[in-house]
Amino acid sequence: MTAPTMLDWAVVCPLDLLDPDRGAAALVDGVQVALFRTGGELYAVDNLDPVGGAYVMSRGIVGSRGGVPTLASPLHKQVYDLRTGRCLDLPDVALRRHEVRCRNGLVEVRLRQEG
Repeated sequence: MTAPTMLDWAVVCPLDLLDPDRGAAALVDGVQVALFRTGGELYAVDNLDPVGGAYVMSRGIVGSRGGVPTLASPLHKQVYDLRTGRCLDLPDVALRRHEVRCRNGLVEVRLRQEG
């Protein structure tokens, strides 16, 4: 297994364009990313639903399970841990997550590329 490679930070949008507990889709270096602002934190995961195969995760339902911030797929309702991308319903499934930060009022994403 090869360690993931991190690319450079890319500015996506002003922070105030992200509504709390709602998703937004962005195209970062040709990759569709789903962004979330919930519980005072920012999260970025692939917009591709790994089960349904459609680019819909930005339309997922934000919630929590046992204090863990979660995202439910809008297609088949699998629930993912937003912190890790791990699916809480299907142990072998995960969303690829990316680093995200707010710098000078701008949301920036750094893509993670697997090996």
